[in-house]
Formats: sequence, C-alpha cells, structure tokens
Amino acid sequence: MDAVQLLLEIESIKQLKYRYQRSVDMHDWDGLADCFVPDAVCAYGDGEFTFTGRESIISFLRSVMDRNGMLSSHQVHHPEIAVTSDTTATGVWALHDSVIDLDNDSYYVGAAYYHDEYVKQDGQWRIAHTGYERIWEQYQTRSTSGWKLGMPGL
Repeated sequence: MDAVQLLLEIESIKQLKYRYQRSVDMHDWDGLADCFVPDAVCAYGDGEFTFTGRESIISFLRSVMDRNGMLSSHQVHHPEIAVTSDTTATGVWALHDSVIDLDNDSYYVGAAYYHDEYVKQDGQWRIAHTGYERIWEQYQTRSTSGWKLGMPGL
C-alpha cells in the first residue's frame, strides 16, 4: 500500500470513529449499528460491560442512553491508527466524555483510552472490537453543584 492510499485508509477509519461517537450522542441507533461488523465485541467500563454481537451492543447502549433525560457528548482525539493489512487495522483514541442525567440529577465527566480493532468488508471499514480503559471520572449532583443546564428547548 502506497503512502497516499495509507492516508486515505486512516482517514476512513477516523470518519468511522467520529460517526460512532456522533451516533451515540444523537441516539442514532441505525447509524451506530452500521459502524459495527455483525459479530463485533465491545468492552465498556474497563470490561465491566462486555457484549458480543452488533445487536447486543446496540441493545445495551439503547437501554442506557435512549431517554430524553440522558444527554451526552463523547469526543475522541489523538488517534494512533495502524493499518495492519489491506483489511485490518487497530486504533487507540483518547476519549473525553460528559454525560448529564436529568432524571437522576447527576453530571458525569471522564477520560479514557479506547482500544479498537477494525476490519474492511465490502470496501468499508467497520469496528470489530471496541472498548476503553478509564483514566479518571467524576460524578456530581447537578442540584448541589450550582450548575444550570442551558440548551435550546429546555
């Protein structure tokens, strides 16, 4: 693979990971499902929440995130992507996430590192394995913190 093709493959993988994050935050479950291979594996929360199969992963995320009182922002940075063959790659990403849970009056912020494996099928990169290791996290109640939520429609 020449240098230009390698850069194109890496950019495609970056776009995949960004789409994954946006789909979680926007509760776009069909868009998120398209990011995974059917037999994908995830290990969230240092492996505490581990699922095999795209449907199991989406079902878990829907059960946790799919309600009006759950607002999130997941941002990934500093990708370290290695294309290991024409159809496989790995990636390490710094994660910063913020979650507001209006139903439970809580705010959560944290940092972690994702460790991903990707496969290219039918010309598209997809996630075969994803998971993260927490570096730190902080929880607060919103009512005692003095913070107020400001967003359109609320």
